Amino acid sequence: MKKLRSPITGLMAIALLFGMHACKPKNAGNTVSSDAAGKVYVAPGKYDEFYNFVSGGFSGQMSVYGLPSGRLLRVIPVFAVDPEKGWGYSEETKPMLNTSHGSVPWDDLHHVQLSKTNGEYDGRWLFGNANNTPRVARIDLKTFRTVEIIELPNSGGNHSSPFITENTEYVVAGTRFSVPPDDKNGDVPINTYKQNFKGTISFISVGKEDGKMEIAFQVQCPGFNFDLSRAGKGVSHGWFFFSCYNTEQANTFLEQNSAKNDKDFIMAVNWKKAEEYLKAGKGRKQAVKYAHNVYSDKTHSATSEIRTEVTVLDAKELKDICYFFPCPKSPHGCDVSPTGEYIVGSGKLAALIPVFSFDKIQKAIAAKDYIGEFEGIPILKYESVLYGEVKKPGLGPLHTEFDNKGYAYTSMFVSSEVVKWNIKDLTVTDRVPTYYSVGHLTVAGGDTKTPYGKYLVAYNKITKDRFLPTGPELSQSAQLYDISGDKMQMILDYPTIGEPHYAQIIPAEMIRNNSVKFFKMEENKNPYFSNGEGTTKVVREGNKIHVYMTAIRSHLTPDNIEGIRMGDEVYFHITNIEQDWDVPHGFAIKGASTAELLIMPGETQSLKWNPDKVGTFPMYCTDFCSALHQEMSGYIRVSPAGSNTPLLFSTNKNFPASDSADKK
Repeated sequence: MKKLRSPITGLMAIALLFGMHACKPKNAGNTVSSDAAGKVYVAPGKYDEFYNFVSGGFSGQMSVYGLPSGRLLRVIPVFAVDPEKGWGYSEETKPMLNTSHGSVPWDDLHHVQLSKTNGEYDGRWLFGNANNTPRVARIDLKTFRTVEIIELPNSGGNHSSPFITENTEYVVAGTRFSVPPDDKNGDVPINTYKQNFKGTISFISVGKEDGKMEIAFQVQCPGFNFDLSRAGKGVSHGWFFFSCYNTEQANTFLEQNSAKNDKDFIMAVNWKKAEEYLKAGKGRKQAVKYAHNVYSDKTHSATSEIRTEVTVLDAKELKDICYFFPCPKSPHGCDVSPTGEYIVGSGKLAALIPVFSFDKIQKAIAAKDYIGEFEGIPILKYESVLYGEVKKPGLGPLHTEFDNKGYAYTSMFVSSEVVKWNIKDLTVTDRVPTYYSVGHLTVAGGDTKTPYGKYLVAYNKITKDRFLPTGPELSQSAQLYDISGDKMQMILDYPTIGEPHYAQIIPAEMIRNNSVKFFKMEENKNPYFSNGEGTTKVVREGNKIHVYMTAIRSHLTPDNIEGIRMGDEVYFHITNIEQDWDVPHGFAIKGASTAELLIMPGETQSLKWNPDKVGTFPMYCTDFCSALHQEMSGYIRVSPAGSNTPLLFSTNKNFPASDSADKK
């Protein structure tokens, strides 16, 4: 492949960025709609039209915003501990953060994907990726909770996920950093990258009814960096398309050494053919180690299981699974049009947008119109698979999504704008500034067979001057555009938790009426469940104390506990016995290093506590629940180790002797 003589270095790119676009765009005043306030105003007591699910980047969480208001509705804990909700602190949720490396309390979540049926959102599940320690999570949209996390073996980074097939048959993930396979000796010189490092594409099956995830198979590929992907749909159903960079297979100073080739690749994966090979026994069983964590809304607790085997298909040996076709260097986005016919590549350092034709790809494969192979995988000729190029769209194309009128929208990182272009004739029809470097964008339903259009949200990487200063780190930024007309109009500029990467927008009506309001007491299968105040108790098992407790407006039962000794390991199992919507209770103890709990109505959660000194410790409800919330408290007495203090517990009985007559 041809190589550029003078690749753009990071320093040159920064100079280009700030030299051209550090100032506010000249036409900034024209980009904001004159009736913007009316378009985004949602009156008190009224609902937003859409949910917007946004990745939290380095926070490891997801956030949920209403559109068009831009109001933050919820933060969903996924790959990082969350003290607000006790995620990763309660004994029931700790297993969700387990991996083959042990508990990982903080990760990096870049991408979200909604489940689909027939290429349309179905409102059932939401998937997210852990970029650092490779994992994929599934969130149940009835509860807005993470209910499953599966770790990915043979992967050295999971930026390239999660991507969903047309009927959620699979969640697919590529490895960002190629590494030696898990069953090989990884103690090899790093500069043997080309010989010893491999990339892997994981196909995770999703249960049609329950959503349960299993690693169905993996495809072993050359040692590239796999970036973003989209599944085929419609005419291209059964295929997957991945952007690949570092085809130079460099292992150092990638800023320059992975930008030498004039073009990198998009990899087309025929997953239907892979299924045939899998069924025919062509896969290799490989010993690995990975965690599979599942949370149950019946037991209100999680379990973690370590798995030890996956099936691997080798793309080098099974040559009709994977195909490469060239794409301008360092591609990032790889997007598929609503019909499934067009695949849009986005070279980060390119000044054009290539659009490829699925029909031409199939014809080129049939005709074996190759320009060579890379580690046994055929390379299709660029001109043979190209539908056409969008000329001079801007600088630094990253991501493309689509509306319901035949238009595509591409974010331009270097030229700081969103560009609208016609899918058929590839002409640019509009462009609007984003003020600072834009990364991902999302259109309502923009990756489905029939997008909703109407709104586009751009997520900016740099937000200088957009909001009040907050020290050395500024707020992350989102900008909402009305795309219902011929011209895009910015109608809202609002901060987000960060760092936002990708997001998806779904009509609120598809989710909000199916939301769980509370957990039914009769369905609680937690082994430490207290079915009413009469069943509460405190039990000693050696040096372990189990406190079966209930919480209801506005008291704890029991609220006085004595007989705890130094050296005891105390477990508070609190059941919120409310059966009303939006009445959670919290629980905290002075000095508890394991943080606090948040317990939903009908739910049981457990806090582990190791007393660190003799004395009396207050405990209380941390979530405001009623006018007498302040009174919802109690005491725990801790005695020296070996003391004879009897184990006592009570509520509304243990009054001081001087007051006892008045209280009877």
